[in-house]
Amino acid sequence: MSQISVQVSQGGRIVIPAEIRLKMGVNIGDQVLLSWSDEVQELRIATRKQRLQNALSLVKQYAMPSDSVVDLFINERRQAAADE
Repeated sequence: MSQISVQVSQGGRIVIPAEIRLKMGVNIGDQVLLSWSDEVQELRIATRKQRLQNALSLVKQYAMPSDSVVDLFINERRQAAADE
């Protein structure tokens, strides 16, 4: 992980250096998400796309790889109807 020092300007503004913006895929006008960790006293910056990709990778760990959730639900409903 690289570390770059930036200065806080008037109004509490900081500039994300171009090198990091390029790595993150952040363009002018884009919104970034800031999150503060009390645990490690650290500010984190991410894009919505990065957060979504992280969430998807977490879900993939628990998702069934071959079956669609919709197909599973339909099959369960059909079985329940047949059992009635």
